Amino acid sequence: MTPNEQLLPYIESPADLRMLDSRHLRQLAEEVRGRIIDTVSRTGGHLAPNLGAVELTLALHSVFDTPEDRIVWDVGHQSYTHKLITGRQDDFSTLRQSGGLSGFPKRKESPHDAYETGHSSTSVAAALGMAIASDRKGEDRDVVAVIGDGALTGGLAYEGLNNAGDMGVDLTVVLNDNSMSIAPNVGAMSRYLTRLRSEPAYHRLRDDVEKLVDSIPHVGKSVVDSMRRVRGGLKHLLIPGIIFELWGFTYLGPVDGHDIDALAEVLRKARDMAGPVLVHAVTVKGRGFPPAEEKPAKFHGLGAFDADTGETAPSSAVKYTDVFGQCLSCLAEDDERIMAITAAMPDGTGLQEFSERFPERFFDVGIAEQAAVTVAAGMATEGLRPVVAVYSTFLQRAYDQVVHDVAHQDLNVVFAIDRAGLVGADGDTHQGALDVAYLRHIPNMTVMAPADENELRQMLYTAVRCSGPTAVRYPRGAGWGVKPEDTRQMIAVGKGEVLHAGEDVAVLAFGHPVRAAERARGILADEGVDAAVINARFAKPLDEELILSVAASTPLLVTVEEGTVQGGFGSAVLELLADSLSARAMPRVHRLGLPDEFVEHGNQDSQRSHFHLDAEGIAATIRECLRTRP
Repeated sequence: MTPNEQLLPYIESPADLRMLDSRHLRQLAEEVRGRIIDTVSRTGGHLAPNLGAVELTLALHSVFDTPEDRIVWDVGHQSYTHKLITGRQDDFSTLRQSGGLSGFPKRKESPHDAYETGHSSTSVAAALGMAIASDRKGEDRDVVAVIGDGALTGGLAYEGLNNAGDMGVDLTVVLNDNSMSIAPNVGAMSRYLTRLRSEPAYHRLRDDVEKLVDSIPHVGKSVVDSMRRVRGGLKHLLIPGIIFELWGFTYLGPVDGHDIDALAEVLRKARDMAGPVLVHAVTVKGRGFPPAEEKPAKFHGLGAFDADTGETAPSSAVKYTDVFGQCLSCLAEDDERIMAITAAMPDGTGLQEFSERFPERFFDVGIAEQAAVTVAAGMATEGLRPVVAVYSTFLQRAYDQVVHDVAHQDLNVVFAIDRAGLVGADGDTHQGALDVAYLRHIPNMTVMAPADENELRQMLYTAVRCSGPTAVRYPRGAGWGVKPEDTRQMIAVGKGEVLHAGEDVAVLAFGHPVRAAERARGILADEGVDAAVINARFAKPLDEELILSVAASTPLLVTVEEGTVQGGFGSAVLELLADSLSARAMPRVHRLGLPDEFVEHGNQDSQRSHFHLDAEGIAATIRECLRTRP
């Protein structure tokens, strides 16, 4: 190997890392960082989290022997280095592309991916389960959970730590502390970690006391115990409440998360210790790419960008997220009861403007959707109008709170559900496919979806004035480009609208596919097919009168939704028809939506085409239904 030769192409497995000295590992880290920047600049992805975890990943794989040992990556959006050194270099250019590598750990991709993650705060509990299983089976393996400080704001992380400390199993938890989740961290734990990072004097004193105790020869047990009590007293004096050690963990750190030698030394120490150990590594999100270091939130997850400057291509398209944020800010001007709540995603949910204009009415609870919903419930009991802005896939974490804390009390809480439907490259853990199915069966719940940007404004205006819990779901990305109108007008709850009459088939569309259905009508009209198009607007309550009227006059109904067909809007229509019509009066019904499977990553438009949710697909489905009718 020549002095200037690249190392990364020769790394076929983590075992190859253990053949490199410190200098070559540092060189490899820079090569990995460059490869990540180059690839993500073309494919999009999670840049800043991965750049911050390069050295940490190399150190982990230098000390632990995967796949025999298990490493669980919390969230998994920092696993690109892990993928590169576990035999996936040749496919790395396919990252997040249809049929290519996932942006998150996938067990089917590699035996080194011990656990699939895409959501936050699961790693410690999952790793604990693996450690228990290893002990149960008599297997000698190490288990490591890598969790970010942002994920520590999630309740499941605390549950895992609490149980692991109580059980005393052999488990290493690596805390990747970069002071960020997606946005800057909030809460008491964030302040606590900041204090740990800034108190090196305590750690030096702790080590000195430990060495002193161990060096005293032939002292009695009472003397040793007294010395250790002194050590404990000093610990609590200097840093009140050493929370990890109180949980039963041995705490090691903080350690520089970009110093591979120091990391490896601490990780080896943790590996050789009995019982649960927490290694506190301090890293910089976006490390090595100045634009990402300066604006880590912007570069947390993004599309293609210029690898030299970090600039992204300008877009004139208005996104649903932006429409929501602007509209909510306008509504808040007129109604002081309106509060906005996010779970660590002020930018991602469009609430940045609201947070700046109404800071006293904006609340970021961290990655804690359960808390977000229950805090909103508490606000609603006192007459406020809380709006919980959340991604569809993340609201799943708060299902019980939606049922028990909000719906059961019939409280006036608005759920602004972003990323509802297909999300594209983020893949199967992030598709917003299930929200209609898991919300519409909840008593007191209203579920609506806009056909375009203006209808989103109208629905939000309606939602903050509705009685009881109300969900407004809208998709990721740009709208249809409709011209903004004065949308401060109520929509009648449970009422759809007939956009076009027709005799051969009626398309009942819910949400984003409405405009695609209108375009499909135009395609079919050129073929002599007369299609009606209904903008359903509501999945609950349904416009029963309108749907039954259409069913009585049309031989074929096609429901279209960007969500699962299992229990979704189409199922609601079928239930209504089954309850209201005799078998002889039933029209033929075909449901279009997402299948009963987890949809993999890919391009949003391609996904819609694949599932026949674009204009051509809807037209093709209707054409086939008419061709095969009895």
